[in-house]
Amino acid sequence: MTRGSVTWLPALAVASAHAAHANPVAPLNYFLHAAGPAARPTLYLGWVFTAIVILVTLIVAGLLIGAMVRKRPAAQPDALSAEPGGIRWVFIGTAVSSVVLLAMLTYALITLESVASPASYPHLTITVTAYDWWWRADYSGDPNPARNFTTANEIHIPVGEPVKIQLKSADVVHAFWVPQLAGKTEAIPGQTNEQWIQADGPGIYRGQCSQFCGAQHAHMAFEVIAQDAAAFNAWRDAQGRAASVPTADAAVSAGQHLFEERCAGCHTIRGTKATGLQAPDLTHLGSRRMIAAGALSNTPDHLLDWIEHAQRIKPDALMPSIALTTREAAALSAYLATLH
Repeated sequence: MTRGSVTWLPALAVASAHAAHANPVAPLNYFLHAAGPAARPTLYLGWVFTAIVILVTLIVAGLLIGAMVRKRPAAQPDALSAEPGGIRWVFIGTAVSSVVLLAMLTYALITLESVASPASYPHLTITVTAYDWWWRADYSGDPNPARNFTTANEIHIPVGEPVKIQLKSADVVHAFWVPQLAGKTEAIPGQTNEQWIQADGPGIYRGQCSQFCGAQHAHMAFEVIAQDAAAFNAWRDAQGRAASVPTADAAVSAGQHLFEERCAGCHTIRGTKATGLQAPDLTHLGSRRMIAAGALSNTPDHLLDWIEHAQRIKPDALMPSIALTTREAAALSAYLATLH
């Protein structure tokens, strides 16, 4: 198995299956489409506010144009006199602005109330912790301990069911935002905030930290993958299992030893000696579509590029760039390819 010819069929198969149901990505797509009941009222609120802003802009532009083309009557250069009727427009403008702003405030408060709680009690709770610059997702609360686990940067939810998100931050203020599923909620150090999300149909919904949090704020993305109940349960069962590593393969064994020597202090791979808590859990790395919090797609070449050039791809991240020989790179790839 060489560096350029590593195959990662399980990961690519999962990525292809997910891509078949992926939502179209386009600039401001969330402004035109909502995919869940927690996002739809906010979508309509955005449309109404945008229409009001456009209308106000047009009115102000019209008044400015009228003022520029209007011809005043001739007057003596040294004469000082009040122009009749001017104060009336001040009163009218103040009254209209006050009424419009009060109506907008009322509508915003009504919208906030409408999305504060789901229509039914969420049976699934996911604790999401924001780090500089990635997301940890803890699935817990299931009576079967094997279905409670930790993953990173990829959140799976069942379709048509509300899901409670408990938000925490490990360092600075972040904001959890999946615009097609819900509004923004802050993740604040020392505090647990809550929101809920729900997807109407299967799909991949991109999320993003929307609170500036440092140098790699723009590269702090995640994905919410909505699946039907059977697919979600199968995914959760699979994620709860420990890593299964074929020890008979010499390259895999060498790669595992290398990982435990250089990476285990930060990363966890359940079922092995790697128990680090400062970086993403990699037990089922191969099942994810993206790596580095959305910075790269999950392919063997991208994964090695990330390992060797993390500080070039994501400067100031806590992940160091790790120098590897060709043999070490091949062994590490062989080992990581088993984590699916």
